[in-house]
Amino acid sequence: MGIEHAEIPASWPVEKIAPLVENLLVLLGEDPSREGLRRTPERVARMFAELTEGYRTDPVALVNDALFDVAYDEMVIVRDIELYSLCEHHLLPFYGQAHVAYIPNGKVLGLSKIPRVVEMFARRLQVQERLTEQIAGFLDDLLHPQGVAVVIEATHLCAVMRGVKKPGARMVTSAMRGIFKTNARTRSEFLSLISKGTSGSS
Repeated sequence: MGIEHAEIPASWPVEKIAPLVENLLVLLGEDPSREGLRRTPERVARMFAELTEGYRTDPVALVNDALFDVAYDEMVIVRDIELYSLCEHHLLPFYGQAHVAYIPNGKVLGLSKIPRVVEMFARRLQVQERLTEQIAGFLDDLLHPQGVAVVIEATHLCAVMRGVKKPGARMVTSAMRGIFKTNARTRSEFLSLISKGTSGSS
């Protein structure tokens, strides 16, 4: 995938979304005029603006001035990146941690930018599989590294609160590019390092 250039609107249409939420409350059998719900439509509209701001984030501006020429060719890992996203099937949250690694090929990315890249893609309506691929693909296109690896572990409220109702079930997805895909030793080193980090923090 190529680096995406999102069209960024001037403002979020709170005034258009709030009436839809109000109608939903009525259809659910509620009274939107009662004290506890009077400002709920506006709050929900603003909440969705925040939780989907990834659509309105320019990825090029996000990483601007944070690419550096460095003669380093060992694995770089940022693990335990907290993420929160919305499942596109039920609009319920899923949350967990992302572990991201790459092996530079002459360029490195500023440390704070990797969690921001994760957040940018997470703040969209998502499925975990696509989210994992988008993070890996973006970093691969941006850095042209020897390889990129992304693992996400997440709990989905659509499987906890409803449906199968299985608390504690976590979904694990991975995306490998370059040497992480072709070299089993490199892949195993990455998976071992993030496994040690996870077990050490529990």
